[in-house]
Amino acid sequence: MVQNTVSELIRVAGHPDIVINNAAGNFISPTERLSPNAWRTITDIILNGTAFVTLAIGKQLIEAQRGAAFLAITTIYAESGSGFVVPSASAKAGVEALSKSLAAEWSRYGMRFNVIQPGPIKTKGANSRLDPGGMFGKEVIERIPCGRLGTVEELANLAAFLCSDYASWINGAVIRFDGGEQPFISGEFNFLRKVNKEQWDSIEGLIRKTKGS
Repeated sequence: MVQNTVSELIRVAGHPDIVINNAAGNFISPTERLSPNAWRTITDIILNGTAFVTLAIGKQLIEAQRGAAFLAITTIYAESGSGFVVPSASAKAGVEALSKSLAAEWSRYGMRFNVIQPGPIKTKGANSRLDPGGMFGKEVIERIPCGRLGTVEELANLAAFLCSDYASWINGAVIRFDGGEQPFISGEFNFLRKVNKEQWDSIEGLIRKTKGS
């Protein structure tokens, strides 16, 4: 079916200059509750869907001796991993490996492959599956140094740049787009931003009194 769809696309509109791999399927669940079908559903959408479309289009581009810009939209936890969204994290990590591998192999044919790792962006589809009760929004924002969720428009701006000629030498890149969330949650002492001036004065006094190792 994918090959037929790609062939029809090329017949009607010509070879694509830009391919956005934004296949997504996700829901929160304890991993021990997942059935094999649940796992297959998510990984088929994200990893296999991306791979089958990318390979089908790429082969046609090679045959036609045409280049294109491919851009995959993954997630920050494709790199770090995350509990409760294990199928999605695993599949998105696979998409990143696919993109970087093809950046190394298919750039000789004029194709570029890059990845955007978005942090939390408010959309109806994501919220309905990842925070259906609206219980986690405040906690999520608290760990984003920029103090807010990202917007679809901001993501689109970055995507447009990476697919444009302005980014013609960017290839095999994975760009984090999360308002600083990943550095914040990775830093062991970043919780200290909650310490006020008076508390710092007290802490500094205690430190100055410390002697030896």
